[in-house]
Amino acid sequence: MCGILAVIGKDVEAAKISSLSKKMSHRGPDESGLKITEKGHVLSHERLSIVDLTTGIQPIQGTSSAWMVHNGEIYNHMELRNNELKDHSFRTTGDSEVIVHMYEKYGNDFVDKLDGVFSFVIIDGDDFIVGRDPIGVKPLYYGTDETGAMWFASEMKALAESCIEFSAFPPGHFYTPQSGFVRYYTPEWFDSDKAIEPADLAKLRESLIDATRKRLMADVPLGVLLSGGLDSSLTSSIAARLIEGSGQKLHSFSIGLDAEAPDLIAARKVADFLGTEHHEIHFTVEQGIEILSQLVWHLETYDVTSIRASTPMYFLSKAIAEKGIKVVLSGEGSDEIFGGYLYFKNAPSAGEFQKETIRRVQRLATADCLRADKSTMAHGLEARVPFLDKAFLKTAMEIVPEEKMPVTYDGVEKFILRKAFDTPERPFLPDEVLWRQKEQFSDGVGYNWIDELIDYASKQVTDVQMETAALKYPINTPATKEAYFYRELFSKHFPQDSAAKTVKRWVPKWQKDLDPSGRANETHVAPGMKKEMIKV
Repeated sequence: MCGILAVIGKDVEAAKISSLSKKMSHRGPDESGLKITEKGHVLSHERLSIVDLTTGIQPIQGTSSAWMVHNGEIYNHMELRNNELKDHSFRTTGDSEVIVHMYEKYGNDFVDKLDGVFSFVIIDGDDFIVGRDPIGVKPLYYGTDETGAMWFASEMKALAESCIEFSAFPPGHFYTPQSGFVRYYTPEWFDSDKAIEPADLAKLRESLIDATRKRLMADVPLGVLLSGGLDSSLTSSIAARLIEGSGQKLHSFSIGLDAEAPDLIAARKVADFLGTEHHEIHFTVEQGIEILSQLVWHLETYDVTSIRASTPMYFLSKAIAEKGIKVVLSGEGSDEIFGGYLYFKNAPSAGEFQKETIRRVQRLATADCLRADKSTMAHGLEARVPFLDKAFLKTAMEIVPEEKMPVTYDGVEKFILRKAFDTPERPFLPDEVLWRQKEQFSDGVGYNWIDELIDYASKQVTDVQMETAALKYPINTPATKEAYFYRELFSKHFPQDSAAKTVKRWVPKWQKDLDPSGRANETHVAPGMKKEMIKV
């Protein structure tokens, strides 16, 4: 993974671009590259080397005049090399170069042929094309400066000071100066009425295994984020099986306020079951509060749930990177696909349930994908998300919603996924983890984290400030003192209205208490309370 910056316009100062690109050096601590094209456009790249450690330096030149920068991974790059691009000569052995060659062969009609996560810019003379992956796993922003030059960057901080207007680049789209934005990713499951496939548990299971297998592609050590919840535990279990017998040791990582945090207890059981090299990281509420301003600078959001959950992930990523690991698997996307958040229990109908899963998946770029990318890449760590594989999404999202909705929620959600991996002949997970209650990450690290964070933030904001919040912040006016406090931190780093408009707030649906914590839902079962483990 990397940080990219491209400026397409005349009289661009290379030194300035290089300086702005360095604001993203945390995304690519291994090396930097910069290219001024013959037409005077600039491409800059901050590299985190994962695949092809020696020759994959960017920007990358195509066969002749085209140049490219790319952030992400193309999992089908060898298939493309051996088939569509078998007549092409390559300068590197990495996955990124296939993008510019696909452009040379197909023009602009190639982006949907890429299987992976990406944001890229290709410049060919004065022509250019920019693209972002289907769900927005990788971040990308765009804007224009006072000269009319167009800017594209992995993070907003690289263009906010130079652009008069800027915004988030929409996922699943590409852009050219001739066509404008074009949505290339239009799967049938975008239409809720197309969810008509009966559940095939074996197909669902094998599809997630295939998605995880793709994401083991790396020339560096690999680990797993293991919260002890269903999603990360499944990806960890699958990864452990896939590398079985290879001699490679799988490292798993968990974080909590102390050893008794709900996530740490569950993660310990999974790690013991899988035989991973397990690492537990602890942090204090005081440490979390201390880094909030720096965290908001990295995240580029003021969304309450993103900040709550990103704080432990930020500390965990730092500890993982310090151990020399550059790639981890993570479980983002599952709750959106399968209606895993506890508020889904209140869906008024199967149709509304399906529409909400679609809405949540389509907005992942502003929520969990943003959090997972930016809190890990703050320390040069790449997070890979098997649940957001295109083929797996097709399999899961086209299942009739009646079969995805659980019979009862009594603290247990995502029944269909649990049933798919409930294989007694060779269990993927212990039963108490496979059927564990949903804990949102910011809750699972220890309930005191959110409680004390709310208390601290509330003390930083006065009643008068809340009364006049709409005057100071007319865009996404904060509704709580905690939200106001985060907005203040955000505005110090990004005072522009354009910056404020890039943020989408995560708010639960169909429940009275709109606090994003899972504990705000009435079906949440507190620790120490007895409940039956339900298997259907």
